Amino acid sequence: MKIISFRDKKGESFGIVDGNGRIVDVGRKSPYSSIRDALKADALEELAKIAADEVPTTGMGDIELLPVIPNPDKIICAGLNYKDHAEQFTDEMPENVTLFSRLNNTLVAHGDPIIRPQISSNFDFEGELALIIGKGGRHITEVDVLSHIAGYTCFLDGSVRDYQRHSLTAGKNFYRTGPLGPWMVTADEIPDPTKLVLTTRLNNKVVQKCSTGLMIYSIPEIVSYISDFTPLEPGDVIATGTPAGVGNVRSPKLFMKAGDIIEVEITEIGKLSNTVIDEQ
Repeated sequence: MKIISFRDKKGESFGIVDGNGRIVDVGRKSPYSSIRDALKADALEELAKIAADEVPTTGMGDIELLPVIPNPDKIICAGLNYKDHAEQFTDEMPENVTLFSRLNNTLVAHGDPIIRPQISSNFDFEGELALIIGKGGRHITEVDVLSHIAGYTCFLDGSVRDYQRHSLTAGKNFYRTGPLGPWMVTADEIPDPTKLVLTTRLNNKVVQKCSTGLMIYSIPEIVSYISDFTPLEPGDVIATGTPAGVGNVRSPKLFMKAGDIIEVEITEIGKLSNTVIDEQ
């Protein structure tokens, strides 16, 4: 099941996308105001039943997509989590999961522009697999983690490298640099998230391509580690790291600029696509 958040003439809602790209507006046919609220109520099966009884009448051209979770309580990202990527930065593999947080105002929907900040030209791409927490919890064991995941989506961790050198928080949190979407594919359709292929394209040229099975720290390890220091909530977004190929380690360096089209595609999920614009 593919679930999107969107805005139309009536306001914000969420829906289920069928195989023909048509949408059932389940948000307005349910007691839930957002995907996050539906996840809190453990209502995915309820939403599926609503969609099964309705004829989809809305097309993608009729709505404005929002980040699949527009208002997560937390956005937590794993860094240096693919061996080939980590080797480009350090001679030693990280001894523990490396994490940083993002702010909500960094999120961008599929199809919306991402903003290259006016104070830097070092705007880099990092395609990633992200997961959405369905069932919250604290001290979640690794064996139980998959049962806490509602679904998976694509994420672009737009990174401002010169700022990142002196402040990881700043470099990863510039306004509107983190596309998330286009939808969440529910976990029942992806029983093994280690068997996906992640591809990032810049202007239709492949710049990253890797199996998600090559992570240093697995999804269960990442989620369990995070839940040890903070309670996870339904709708929380966890990005799992990026493979080799980022622009900062290329020779010459390859950074995003205005007019570029950046895409993150993951098998069994879909394609996230955004155009780069300069900050005004």
